[in-house]
Amino acid sequence: MAHPFATTICTPNGLHIDRKNMSWLFGYRNSQPPSDFSQYVQPPPAAGGSGGGGDDGGGGPPKKLTKSQMEAYMFDSAALERAANAAKELERSRHAKEALELSKMQETTRQVELQAEMKKYESNIEQLKSEQKRVEGEERRKTIQEETKQHQMRAQYQDQLARKRYEDQLMQQQKMNDENLRRQEESVAKQEAMRKATIEHEMELRHKNEMRKLEAELRAKAKIDRENHDLNLEQIRLKASEKRITVLESIKTAGSVLGSGAKALLSDWDKITAAAAGLSLLAFGVYTAKGATGVATRYIESRLGKPSLVRETSRFALLDVARHPIQAAKKLKPKQTDALSGVILAPKLEERLRDIAIATKNTKRNRGMYRNILMHGPPGTGKTMFAKKLAEHSGMDYAIVTGGDMAPLGRDGVTAIHKMFDWALTSRKGLMLFIDEADAFLRKRSSERISEDLRATLNAFLYRTGEQSNKFMLVLASNTPEQFDWAVNDRLDEMVEFILPGREERERLIRLYFDKFVLQPAIEGNKRLKVAQFDYSALCIKMADLTEGMSGRELAKLGVTWQAAAYASEDGVLMENMVMDRCIEAIKQHKQKVHWRSEQEKQESKSIYATEEDGVSQPTTSKTPAIEPCPVVAPV
Repeated sequence: MAHPFATTICTPNGLHIDRKNMSWLFGYRNSQPPSDFSQYVQPPPAAGGSGGGGDDGGGGPPKKLTKSQMEAYMFDSAALERAANAAKELERSRHAKEALELSKMQETTRQVELQAEMKKYESNIEQLKSEQKRVEGEERRKTIQEETKQHQMRAQYQDQLARKRYEDQLMQQQKMNDENLRRQEESVAKQEAMRKATIEHEMELRHKNEMRKLEAELRAKAKIDRENHDLNLEQIRLKASEKRITVLESIKTAGSVLGSGAKALLSDWDKITAAAAGLSLLAFGVYTAKGATGVATRYIESRLGKPSLVRETSRFALLDVARHPIQAAKKLKPKQTDALSGVILAPKLEERLRDIAIATKNTKRNRGMYRNILMHGPPGTGKTMFAKKLAEHSGMDYAIVTGGDMAPLGRDGVTAIHKMFDWALTSRKGLMLFIDEADAFLRKRSSERISEDLRATLNAFLYRTGEQSNKFMLVLASNTPEQFDWAVNDRLDEMVEFILPGREERERLIRLYFDKFVLQPAIEGNKRLKVAQFDYSALCIKMADLTEGMSGRELAKLGVTWQAAAYASEDGVLMENMVMDRCIEAIKQHKQKVHWRSEQEKQESKSIYATEEDGVSQPTTSKTPAIEPCPVVAPV
């Protein structure tokens, strides 16, 4: 059996049959339609003989056929004879029927393949049509987009032209308004000049008239005086003689009265005794009133007044109430405050100070004995601020005294110390006596060179603080506590060291002061201060890394510097580069201040309580400290 797609069929008896010839024989030729030969056929002549002529007007001889037309009518009979012979041989063969069936099957397969190719071709055509539609849609979309873009550009251009025309109109209007204003100002200036000239002329005329009037009056008066010269001299002589006679008579009368009185007093001893007793009682009354007034004044001052040493206090006197009644009323209202609100310190230090605040509050509530505290550390680390917060939190009054005020008092220092402590004992709520820079007068008596007056003042202080008290709490603050006298150290119950802020504390402080001095005034809107758009958080983190070694007071001053920079700008807007420039300048100034410190100050600034476990780094004591170059931060 031959392959379905073979072009030649081999029969069992060895006969080879061409597939194309067999398909022509059995009517299964290719599915192509037969050729149309009608174009080569000569149309028949028109009927009607000579009566119906064509173009040449009669029935002429037929046209001769061309060679190609003759070949179209030629028929090859050799192929038909071969096909007939093959058909006869096939009929005589035993497998004729099978060959016929096989040929039919092959032809059917061929038809199926052709149909599949036709469907594939149709599907390709459909795909091409869909692709063409998609391309057309894409081209249409691009065309629409381009038209939209052109419309937008045209609209923008028209809008620009309209704006330019409007701006030109505004400029013309502004120029016209300026010109009108200039003309009005010139007119007003001319009128004002004319008015001033008129007023000056009037004043000049009035002055001339007054001078002429005065000159005339003086001339008339002088003329009258010359005419009445003799009369005036006679009147002066009469007045002088009368006054002389009157004075002489008064002297004579007073002398006679005093003489008679003295004679009568000396002649009567009872009158002399009464006069002496009266003068004695008068002197006693004067001196008694003076002493009572002094005692009453000192009592009122101790109860209601404020000692001269106290610089600031939360207690108020009657005079303060009369001056500031609203503030006094606010102070009477109790406030629940946190001892560490607004104070940013290291976590361990905050924990210790919170314990001290709780203990102080409970001590006041239970009327116990207060403990004396020493707060020491570098300047600007929050000692005074925490002392005020501690007094407010515990419900006590506070009074701030400066140690530098003691030395200028001299001999009055002892009296001032006693007045201060007497005043402290009169507080009903309890008083926290905060002495800032206490090392100024509490120095060592053995090694330090202090005057006798200052030594007496120190002894008075030691006398008044020798025992624990339930009336006042003593809080000392110093940058150099090693200068204290040993007796002063013996009266201290607890010592707290305030260290410089670390990395996290500096970031919290910078955020606090940036919000206080920059953001809040900008939000209020009633001040000339605005803030540009930049990342505040990232900027605060960057500045916290750069400001190592700076105290809380220096960071607070940095916040004030930012505010001043915004006020100094033309539009009042604080930019990021302005913030960084002020920060870098503050760092340079801090390093310069550190460089200016002497070796003794650097040695005294070291903490004897700082250990590696607390994470406190000791400052170096190199003999020639150099200012490290500050890193230049480019504005973002």
